[in-house]
Amino acid sequence: MARAGLASVGQDPGGSPAGRLLDWYDRHARDLPWRVSPLARARGRRPDPYGVWLSEIMLQQTTVKTVGPYFEDFLARWPRVKDLAAADTAEVMSAWAGLGYYSRARNLHACARMVAGELGGIFPQTEEGLLALPGVGPYTAAAIAAIAFDEPAAVMDGNVERVISRLFAITTPLPAAKAEIRDRLRTLVPDTRPGDFAQATMDLGATLCSPKKPACSLCPWTDICAAAAQGIAETLPVKPPKKEKPTRHGAAFWLTDGKGHVLLRTRPPKGLLGGMDEVPGTEWREQKAVDHLPHAPAEAPWEVLPGTVRHVFTHFALELVVYRAEVADRPQAEGEWVPVDSLTARALPTVMRKVVAHADPDAAKQFRRRK
Repeated sequence: MARAGLASVGQDPGGSPAGRLLDWYDRHARDLPWRVSPLARARGRRPDPYGVWLSEIMLQQTTVKTVGPYFEDFLARWPRVKDLAAADTAEVMSAWAGLGYYSRARNLHACARMVAGELGGIFPQTEEGLLALPGVGPYTAAAIAAIAFDEPAAVMDGNVERVISRLFAITTPLPAAKAEIRDRLRTLVPDTRPGDFAQATMDLGATLCSPKKPACSLCPWTDICAAAAQGIAETLPVKPPKKEKPTRHGAAFWLTDGKGHVLLRTRPPKGLLGGMDEVPGTEWREQKAVDHLPHAPAEAPWEVLPGTVRHVFTHFALELVVYRAEVADRPQAEGEWVPVDSLTARALPTVMRKVVAHADPDAAKQFRRRK
């Protein structure tokens, strides 16, 4: 006999879907540095809204594994929102360097200042109030409201999208399916423990309901999952075909003074990698340049290094030719001469760390030591 779909969960002898998932979560919750475990919550410990907010901003489009060390580093430097608000912007950008999507760091700092200043250090407890904060969108507002304040909010990240689209066998392609998925999710959110329910749904998607070869036999919802009953779980959610990313090209110029300093400059505050430090370079264009040297930051005995640096952004791939030169006397040039052995104190994004590694592998070792 076919397994029951969700239309019959009211008669489900195993209990409500939310209750079954929470039972599973109590046994299998991931141990994450920003999370209060189910046992600790049962003993009365409450999540710190500051830590919840910080982790959710960092987790936007970034993996749990990558975020962990950054989260712990930020809390060690700035244990309270007022500490982060009082920090220098350059220091915050430097601490964020390597985490990507750098507008998040600018918004993070602006949000900390708003909460510490205008709001007296108290985060809003509702989705509506949280949405008024810099850098907080619908997903992040729902996550903070649910996890930090136990508001019954529908928290939907990529993992949850996958779980719910399979649970209800939603075959509408993304992104058109998002509204239906969210509406279905709202029907499941319990009034009690909505924060744990949100984290449980995320954990289910991250551990069992994986994109390929989901472990349906271990899932607490397997007997009420419509996609499992139809044998189509692995095909959901239906995603549109990926567009091929264009490739842009440019050059970077690694200029040292022979005394252990390198020339860096700061990018404009807005736009891609806004406010971050960079090795001086050309604009990034889809057309390959024939001659990069007219755009060098100064006259120097430039040599072009073999190979290229490649980095992939959200909307395009980048290939950089790297030039290297050393001068005895510092020429007039836009930027700042920075000790090569102190680059970890600078706000160098990942693409620029790749440039450093290409130009000076010994200098790049300090980035590996930092983490």
